[in-house]
Amino acid sequence: MVAGPVAYFDANATTPVDPRVAEAMLSALTDLHGNPSSSHAAGRDARRAIEAARHEVATLIGAGRPDEVVFTSGGSESNVAAIRAALAARPGRREVVTSAVEHPSVHVTLDRLATTDGIVIHRLPVDECGRLDLDAYRAALGPDTALVTLMTANNETGTLFPFADLVPAAHTVGALFHTDAVQAAGRLDLSVAASGVDMASLSAHKLHGPKGIGALHIRHRVPFEGLVTGGGQERGRRAGTENVPGIVGFGVAARLALMDNQATRIAGLRDRLEKGILSALPGTLVLGDLSARLANTACLAFPGADAEMMLHRLDRAGIAASSGSACAAGGMTPSRMLLAMGLKHLAGSVVRFSLSRLNTDADIDHLLASLPAIAREAGILETAA
Repeated sequence: MVAGPVAYFDANATTPVDPRVAEAMLSALTDLHGNPSSSHAAGRDARRAIEAARHEVATLIGAGRPDEVVFTSGGSESNVAAIRAALAARPGRREVVTSAVEHPSVHVTLDRLATTDGIVIHRLPVDECGRLDLDAYRAALGPDTALVTLMTANNETGTLFPFADLVPAAHTVGALFHTDAVQAAGRLDLSVAASGVDMASLSAHKLHGPKGIGALHIRHRVPFEGLVTGGGQERGRRAGTENVPGIVGFGVAARLALMDNQATRIAGLRDRLEKGILSALPGTLVLGDLSARLANTACLAFPGADAEMMLHRLDRAGIAASSGSACAAGGMTPSRMLLAMGLKHLAGSVVRFSLSRLNTDADIDHLLASLPAIAREAGILETAA
């Protein structure tokens, strides 16, 4: 048994905290003890640290101004807050356009609102590569549309939705546009100001920051009613004393992601991983839109294999991977993404390898060297050959 992962390929679930982020957070824990809402020197120090981090996050995503960034507990809270605020901002409109493959925080929230508030949901289909049906998108928009909420990048396949191209049509009918950019921030050039998107959700732990801290970008002058009420923090948009160490860590992580963007190198590692696996196991399938996906994501189907068994054997070899969304871990039901793509027959055989800037050629070497034995144990090497 290998003690701890030798090769970590589960960055879409979470990324290791960068040591520089951890150092900044430790300093904040020990030195920034004041309440940011207090007017004394200790409070002012904490406030300055928060505003510096807000600037870093706004710069990372190309926001028009730093005060468009509201800190939250993470991507799920940001998604829920965006949905509820958009519906409140468009009273009388009861329709929401979304996709069949959104994050559970979007999917479940909309289902509950449909039950409790009579919201009408238009869930757009995707094709076998996970690409959005653009004709269905245009057909779903109308005078009763309050909100369009579509992810920027899918967490399972890495497939990208062209959200910037979709914003104008939503605005034409008077709807607000929200994108769940949790998987994209720090990996793609978002440029939210240029896109015209009204709201965008972010999470620090996908870009080597801490867990439990995220943000919601809210375009200037977009009406917003906060989900968490009771205080005036975050300019009245999210009550509660701010998580200063987490926010500081998010700011450092955002700055490092902008400074040290390694998308080209990471894509090269991913391509080498896929090429090596396809060579060793020719029956393997690469899922998703291969022309428009995250540079770090390889979603592979091993027909005839039990993905959970493969993951267990990979883990024993010191390789961390995933069968898909970490937010749905623990359940054996097929992922909604694969069902929507018409790939139910492959659902139990899919393994996702998602990389970060910490991955190296040595990680790929270790995976490719370990895979033949793992495939034999799983009973698929002969099938693939």
